[in-house]
Amino acid sequence: MRQLRGDSRGILEPAGLMRRVRFRRHLPAAPLRPWVEHYWLVDWALTEPFEQRVVAHPAVNVVFARVGDGPEHAEVAGPGLSLFSTTLADTGQVCGIQFRPGGFHPFWRRPMVELTGRRRSFADLADHWPPAAAPSPAICAGTDAARCRALDDLLTGWEPRPAPVTDEAMRLAEAIRTDRNVRRVDGFARDNGLSVRRLQRLFLSQIGVGPKWMIRRYRLHEAIERAAGNTPDWAALAVELGYSDQAHLIRDFTAVTGVSPGAYADQDRARPSSRRH
Repeated sequence: MRQLRGDSRGILEPAGLMRRVRFRRHLPAAPLRPWVEHYWLVDWALTEPFEQRVVAHPAVNVVFARVGDGPEHAEVAGPGLSLFSTTLADTGQVCGIQFRPGGFHPFWRRPMVELTGRRRSFADLADHWPPAAAPSPAICAGTDAARCRALDDLLTGWEPRPAPVTDEAMRLAEAIRTDRNVRRVDGFARDNGLSVRRLQRLFLSQIGVGPKWMIRRYRLHEAIERAAGNTPDWAALAVELGYSDQAHLIRDFTAVTGVSPGAYADQDRARPSSRRH
C-alpha cells in the first residue's frame, strides 16, 4: 500500500513554512497512484509577506491557486532546473498535484522536455486535453475531501494513457531516487541493460531531465534535509552522497540554494519562531 511521503525534501527552511501555513498531503484515488505522488494543499492567513524557496523535484506539478478575493488560476509547472521562489501574503489557498517523475507523460503524451524549466498557464493548454478535463472553476474551495475529489475528477478526465516505455522510465527514476548507491550514469545504464545514450533519451522524453541531473538533484535534496536545523559532518556526508570531496558538495549546494551548507544550517536554527495566523 502506498504511503504518503513524510519528508520535506526540496523545501528550504521547512520549519518556517510550517509555522505560517496549513500544509498537508493526500493520496489521489487508487487508479491514479501509479502516476501521482500526492496532492498538496496549502492555506494561509498572514499579517506580513513570507518568501518560500524550493529546490524542485524532477517532476511536474499542476497548481491551482487563489489569493485573497481574486480569481483562481492554474498552471502546469514542468521539472524546475533553478531555485523556485514565491511570496505568500494576505490570505490564500493552493491545491497542487505532484506527479511522480515521468508520471505526467501519460497525461501530456508529448516529449516531457517541452515542459522542462517552464511554467505554462492552464488556459494556454486548454486545447491539449479532452473537454472532460476542464477544471472546476473552484478547485481550491471546500474541504480537503472536496478538493481531492475535484483533482481526482480532473485527472480522470484527462484520460491518461499508460505505455511500457513510460513504466520503464518511472522504474529507473524510482531506483535513482531510493538507492543512494546510484552515483554514475554509465554504471547505472550498464546495470539496467541500456546504453548511456538510450538512457538519456528515455529520461528526456519521458521525464524531462537527464539521469545525471536527476542523480545530482536527489543527493542535493538529501544534503538539504540533513542540514535543516543541524550541523552534520559535511566531509562524511559528501562521501556518503557520492561527491568527490566536501568542497564539491559545498559548491553544488551553494550554486543551487544560494547559500553554503553551513550558512543554511545556521539560518534555519536562528530563524525566530513565528505563529500561524
